[in-house]
Amino acid sequence: MADVKCEIADHVATIKFSRPQKMNAFRAQTMRDFLEVLDRVDADDDVRSVIVTGDGKAFCAGADISDGPQAFRPTPASSSESKEPPRDGGGILALRIYAMTKPMIAAINGAAVGMGATMTLPMDIRLASANARFGFVFVRRGIIPEGCSSWFLPRVVGINTAAEWMLTGRLIDASEALGTGLVRSVHAPIDLLPAAHELAREISDQAAPVSAAMTRRLLWRMLGAGDPMIAHRAESRGLADRSRSADAREGVESFLAKRPPQFTEHVTSADLDIFGN
Repeated sequence: MADVKCEIADHVATIKFSRPQKMNAFRAQTMRDFLEVLDRVDADDDVRSVIVTGDGKAFCAGADISDGPQAFRPTPASSSESKEPPRDGGGILALRIYAMTKPMIAAINGAAVGMGATMTLPMDIRLASANARFGFVFVRRGIIPEGCSSWFLPRVVGINTAAEWMLTGRLIDASEALGTGLVRSVHAPIDLLPAAHELAREISDQAAPVSAAMTRRLLWRMLGAGDPMIAHRAESRGLADRSRSADAREGVESFLAKRPPQFTEHVTSADLDIFGN
């Protein structure tokens, strides 16, 4: 793949956007490559956590607009008779990330603008280089937010901060991103990927993969729940299943024996539906 690289080591997949000469701006090929890599690592039971970063000075500068504003236009539906408007590509990507079964960490090494910023929102944890800059710049380009960011961003930083950032379209530096909770931590550029890998290894080494996938779904789904009883019912279904699992036995036995756990159950063969639908 020309636009996206992926390396897997120690149960961690490191995905890197690799168009540094274009600040890793997204074109159609980049989108296809990234979605294919996400499908591949999600189906690989050897992968227990995922890091996404960029090559060079940028994380992702958004859509590649070197050929004009048509880069913003959603891809038309396959049927010309469809009454639905074309779907936003950034939204398709965000929903794929949202549906991932593997915990995802964004290691934001530089500029993350437009869809380069919105794609990080459905990821679970964001770390930033001190050089990182974020921009939800849509109104400055004459368009509106994409990537389901009108749903994700207020849930990450709160409605007031989300409104300010999206209505002004200004750039946000790493310090402001840290202060508002957009990122978990800020690092010197040389320390960013090691910090991300340390966190990814902690997840990969200590968390049962099926339990991590189920927990990830619980956290995201419960953001929109109208009553804690909905969470109680989903958690009760999940606990009834997981408490009888081989992973639960291993979790207790390894803790009592003071040794690292060796979880054996696979996400690809697990039933993750604990929501009753």
